[in-house]
Amino acid sequence: MTEFTRRGLTLALGSSALLAACGNGIGSRGPATIDARVDSTLSQLFTQYPNTRALQAKSTGMLVMPLVTEAGLGLGGGYGRGALRVGGATVDYYSTTKASAGIQIGAQQYAHVLFFMTDDALMNFRRSPGWAAGANIEYAFPDRGETLAAETTTQLAPIIAVIFGQSGLRAGATLEGAKYTRVIP
Repeated sequence: MTEFTRRGLTLALGSSALLAACGNGIGSRGPATIDARVDSTLSQLFTQYPNTRALQAKSTGMLVMPLVTEAGLGLGGGYGRGALRVGGATVDYYSTTKASAGIQIGAQQYAHVLFFMTDDALMNFRRSPGWAAGANIEYAFPDRGETLAAETTTQLAPIIAVIFGQSGLRAGATLEGAKYTRVIP
């Protein structure tokens, strides 16, 4: 008869937990879930803001983040997961993490889509190990359900970010940074 000692049981449980944490997500339902959310987000975007279809037609790729959640009280952060679509097909999955510091309080959720308007912008995004959003992005904020207009300056930008579907309340003046990282869901 085999005897189980407390030390052996603890080691076995600890090893099991450690191995379970090492899963890489292959074979999980993560990709299907993200793709379904991306499809829903794009449907909402194109329904609410029909002019974004023109951006899609001119873009070489789109990074769709269906849900980004941010919260802050002095220091803040945010997180979301989405998919990179090229030619209408998902080619990679990404997460975004955000950090902020300043006078702030509250929480909010929103969706955003990055439209890559040049091959160079898309190539630089895909080749980087972790890409930080910078000054080369033109932001378009649809306001109060009005149509989103792409101006001449917007159409010449290498990357256009459309942020929509905001809910929650977050107020303050902060310095923020966002980083996008390729993930295996």
